[in-house]
Amino acid sequence: MAAQSDLGRVGEEPVASADVALTHAVRLLDRDPDLALRQADEVIRAYPGHPQARVIQGAAHRRAGRLEAALAILEPLAREQPAAARVHLELAAARSAAGRVDEAIASLRHALGIAPESPDAWRLLADQYDRRGEAAEADLARVRAVKAATRDPRLRAAADALVANDLPRAETLLREHLDANPTDVAALRMLAEIAARLRRLADAESLLSRCLELAPSFDAARHQRAVLLNRQGRATEAAPEVARLLERDPRNPSYRNLQAAIHANLGDFERTIAIYGAVLADFPRQPKIWVSYGHALKTTGRVDDSVAAYRRAIALAPTFGEAYWSLANLKTFRFGDADVAAMRAALARQDLADEDRLHFEFALGKALEDVAAFAEAFAHFAAGNALRKQLQPYFAEDTSRFVARSIAVQDRAFFESRRGWGAPAADPIFIVGLPRSGSTLVEQILASHSRVEGTMELPDLPRLATELVTGSRADAAEGFAQALESLTAAQARALGERYLEATRAQRRTNAPFFIDKMPNNWLYVGLIQLALPNAKIVDARRHPLDCGVSIFTQHFARGQSFAYSLEDIGRYYRDYVEWMTHVDAVLPGRVHRVIHERMITDTEREVRRLLEFCGLPFEDACLRFHENARPVRTASSEQVRRPINRDGVDRWRRYEPWLEPLRAALGDALADDPIHPPPTQDQGRRP
Repeated sequence: MAAQSDLGRVGEEPVASADVALTHAVRLLDRDPDLALRQADEVIRAYPGHPQARVIQGAAHRRAGRLEAALAILEPLAREQPAAARVHLELAAARSAAGRVDEAIASLRHALGIAPESPDAWRLLADQYDRRGEAAEADLARVRAVKAATRDPRLRAAADALVANDLPRAETLLREHLDANPTDVAALRMLAEIAARLRRLADAESLLSRCLELAPSFDAARHQRAVLLNRQGRATEAAPEVARLLERDPRNPSYRNLQAAIHANLGDFERTIAIYGAVLADFPRQPKIWVSYGHALKTTGRVDDSVAAYRRAIALAPTFGEAYWSLANLKTFRFGDADVAAMRAALARQDLADEDRLHFEFALGKALEDVAAFAEAFAHFAAGNALRKQLQPYFAEDTSRFVARSIAVQDRAFFESRRGWGAPAADPIFIVGLPRSGSTLVEQILASHSRVEGTMELPDLPRLATELVTGSRADAAEGFAQALESLTAAQARALGERYLEATRAQRRTNAPFFIDKMPNNWLYVGLIQLALPNAKIVDARRHPLDCGVSIFTQHFARGQSFAYSLEDIGRYYRDYVEWMTHVDAVLPGRVHRVIHERMITDTEREVRRLLEFCGLPFEDACLRFHENARPVRTASSEQVRRPINRDGVDRWRRYEPWLEPLRAALGDALADDPIHPPPTQDQGRRP
């Protein structure tokens, strides 16, 4: 807090007895706010209008949850005391607790203008930005809080480097400081932030665990660790961390939002919806939370409610691009003329943030496609993709090298010499392929069987694959190849058991089989064979041009960095086909391929073939998959709640004049495709 001397005095000289009483009241605030209030009231009776006593009154009311009483005291006091940083900081805390985030930020900016090195103000400002979903601003504010908390010049320099994103310099300075001061939790937490930005997640987790070992009440480090765990798909580990945070601060919206996200990752969407609903009841003017609420509603099939939630977000923040894209991403939703006009107006603004702009580009592209304005639609999709690619670069040669090394190492002899390895359980059914390939339809069909449980796109296998490479001095391609070559039979079995244990939290029924629909797992088919040789693998495949166009017109939140240029999509698809063709040759019959177009045109035959491959008896419910009310957490969630239709077949023809980069990059994957022969020159014209 700012020094008490920045408050106005009553009279010419300080009153010693009042100062003593108020010093005692400050100490009581956290332990017994009502007793602190009584002490402040005594001073006010003796010295009416005493500024410091009024601050304590407001603080005591806030800590006791009497927010209106706190604001009634602090708002006029702030007007009277424009140069008192402590008053404006306490007002910001009360406004924050009342859900008045924008006003809290204004108060904090005022306080920081008076006391720019106040760690309390910077920390609270970071929390407000978190609540608005402005992660970058929150990160900067949090770094400033760490900087303000110390006078050590080396830590100051490290914080400046972190703000400037000069991570090598920041890391060097922090490690030098920690060599001499190994228990400085502020420095440890800063180093954890660097590790997380560099995707050294194990290091970040270890540093945050050390912070909490040294300072168990360091809530910011605990929150950061819980976020880190949840983003890695380790929701079961994140859950007790956020529960502990909520014990200390049960109204904190950041903690409650994280709790909702954790339950979503655990597949408990009803609980997620309940938490978001409660948060919004307390803090209704939070557009980011309304969008998250809408996502959860959509996942459970409550489409009308999700639309209403997205509309509420737009009403609160008309230039919030993600809310418009969320409507577009329902696929079955159609924008009206007023929506299109609003999106055009937003894109015409010079002050629109890049993240909002790219969402508007994708959303407007969808709106224009729906009215057959294909040239303009493609232009907007291309603009959105170009912006996204700047923010999330992709290096196609890395994937090509990964596939080439996998083919070189994982030949028929490699698998023959390792026959019988791995955990014996046959529980998982992996659905692999590219996004937008019809994999959600395959999942929904299988999940409609009485012996199969649908889950979602699980992150566990990629995490195990990444852990195999961790610590290797080679790049990912060489490191993964070497790791598979050096695995022992015992290690392969342990990997399979770890996967089964990690995914157990997603299983909510007694069904003997469950689905893992992470599409990128095609890269790890060899690992599946070694660790889980009895698991089923289904490859969902779609026309290369249809699949490519569908990917290009879809904005993915994360994890699909190849998706933002036609050339990258084509190369990725070609690498995928090359690897899966190799798998067919060295592990014949191991993978069952579902061709999307065949599933559309001859559904019962393809469903029977799929069930037979999985060792499951035919059930009519698999043909009535659209009646299954299970949560579906993909962009196709609304499409698979409808009967089989041809809506997405030959969609590429609408955009044929602009697809030459995709054709060229696909190369042999298009020309040699036995299922989808390439179109002739007179085909492919827009309808």
